[in-house]
Amino acid sequence: MRFALAGNPNSGKTTLFNAITGKIEQVGNWAGVTIAKKEGDLKKNLNPGEEKIRIVDLPGVYSLTPFTSEESITYDFVREENPDVIINIVDATNLSRSLFFTTQLLELGIPLVIALNKGDLLEKKGIKIDKNLLGEKLNVAVVETVSTMDKGLDKLIQEAVSSSEKIQKNNLPSGLDDDKKRFAFVDEIVKEIEIREIASHKQTKQDAVDRIVTNKFLGIPIFAAVIFAVFSVSQTYLGPLLADFLVGWIDKFYVYVASFLGENASPVLSALLLDGIIGGVGAVMGFLPLIMVLFFMLALLEDSGYMARVAVVMDRHLKKVGLSGKSIIPMIIGTGCAIPGVMATRTIKNETQRRTTAMLTPFMPCGAKLPIIALFAGVFFEDAAWVGTLMYFVAIFIIIIGALLVQKITKEGPSRNYFILELPEYKFPSLKRATLNMFSRGKAFIMKAATIILICNAAVQIMQSFTWNFQVVEEGMESASILAGISAPFAFIFIPLGFGVWQLTAAAITGFIAKENVVGTLAVVYGITNFIDTEELALVSGAADVASVMGLTSVGALAYLMFNLFTPPCFAAIGAMNAEMDSKKWLWAGIGFQFGIGYTVAYFVYQTGTLLTTGSFGAGAIPGLIGVIAFFATITYLIRKREQEVNLRVGEVH
Repeated sequence: MRFALAGNPNSGKTTLFNAITGKIEQVGNWAGVTIAKKEGDLKKNLNPGEEKIRIVDLPGVYSLTPFTSEESITYDFVREENPDVIINIVDATNLSRSLFFTTQLLELGIPLVIALNKGDLLEKKGIKIDKNLLGEKLNVAVVETVSTMDKGLDKLIQEAVSSSEKIQKNNLPSGLDDDKKRFAFVDEIVKEIEIREIASHKQTKQDAVDRIVTNKFLGIPIFAAVIFAVFSVSQTYLGPLLADFLVGWIDKFYVYVASFLGENASPVLSALLLDGIIGGVGAVMGFLPLIMVLFFMLALLEDSGYMARVAVVMDRHLKKVGLSGKSIIPMIIGTGCAIPGVMATRTIKNETQRRTTAMLTPFMPCGAKLPIIALFAGVFFEDAAWVGTLMYFVAIFIIIIGALLVQKITKEGPSRNYFILELPEYKFPSLKRATLNMFSRGKAFIMKAATIILICNAAVQIMQSFTWNFQVVEEGMESASILAGISAPFAFIFIPLGFGVWQLTAAAITGFIAKENVVGTLAVVYGITNFIDTEELALVSGAADVASVMGLTSVGALAYLMFNLFTPPCFAAIGAMNAEMDSKKWLWAGIGFQFGIGYTVAYFVYQTGTLLTTGSFGAGAIPGLIGVIAFFATITYLIRKREQEVNLRVGEVH
């Protein structure tokens, strides 16, 4: 049996799906979070019979008119897949809007059950609903639920199973093909079944808060303060404390394996196992507590309703540079992982805006980039929270500049699309959901560390251990290794950026496979197993201070950090870009643009920072400037070429 969950965005649909299936799907306060149907089996303790029941979570929509991609997915499923029952999740606090969609579902003739959700908010809002009368009016079973507290879910499933054996009778009046008549019919029902004790025109406390949080002048400073607080807790205070415990266990395991192998073990095998696998993967895993704390706090922000306000704040700025208001949603999703962020761009109808958003979304620092941020913030900037915060706002600045350049190249005017977003109620976030979200993302991070990062680090260690003649590299002769031979030809490109050595180049190259590899490769090439303990770093490197462990100044470290954050993302994210752009021309242009932007930002950071701190430019300033000029000359050429094409078309029309 298949039960389809259908409802408006922000009705609690996906939260209910997670509650009855045990899944941990992304829950957000905006349309476009569920960008495809999700499926899961009903929990055994909720299944009243022995027959397997499959639950399908459909994208949240306001109607069955298939204008957007979400509506098309929902429309096609309920029309063609013939589910046994539709469970319609209705927001009890907003009946008038929710029941419009309900009446459309009833016309399909598929057995329907209404889950009157968010019942916990009714008393707070002074709303009373006669659910029995609602059921009589629409001839359906109505069950009160609170999906966040698992209330009413067992009864809901029982009613759904019971309804699957019945024929759905339609009591709706004729002539509802006109939207005005349908709304009028819904309003009449709402007047009969609902009593509101509080006048809706009065300004509530939530309205008062929104006037401040979404203010066009205060919105961004407040967002900056919130992000700074999040990074302070996750990267400076709580995160490092938890990381110390994990790193301690990794160090003990390293010592145990080293003693088990003994002195007679093969040097190559010992290096591969200790430095390549345990050292490299362990260095990445050392940042897991910092990342999990960050994900936990971001999940709390999202569940509280604040992140939807961020979308509103950024909307007015993105529209000015030719992006859709919906573009901010993929970028917020992309802070967790760039892949679902890029996939979320399919909700944007305008082709140019969709492709532009897919190209720019990977600039947002995702979970894979957090170990790099944490490493450089800890090693070179004494765990300063401003480093992570700065990366987010540099990303936003780059996105705005990038969108403006693409707008000039494509000659797309400012966005005229209306961005309609329902602002959810502010609420105390669910610690349970935030914890589940944290462990889900942590599990994904561990799985990547146990597969892609492990294989990559092992390969890096092997290439560092042998020469091209397959001779073992002797100590002090690492520059003769295969890894150095591959990386060295590219290293000169990065001299103007302050990190023109083969070790740092190798780490940057492996970062294109998976961004976490940057940390793992650095651990392998420098023989460092613990990036958390700065005292150990100084001891291992033999350096007087931690900042010189990898031969980088603080300015060079900041440039290296930005290069790895703002150049093309991992291969998987590039694959997602390819799918959503549906154009090889756009894909390669996007990759070239991302590399050019990352190189340019790193160049100006290093050269300007070096000039301010030493009074002179850094090495390779002139060659690097030529490269930057070439990049912008290409963009200027494309802009001029587009202008000529437009002028030619205008001339032909006249």
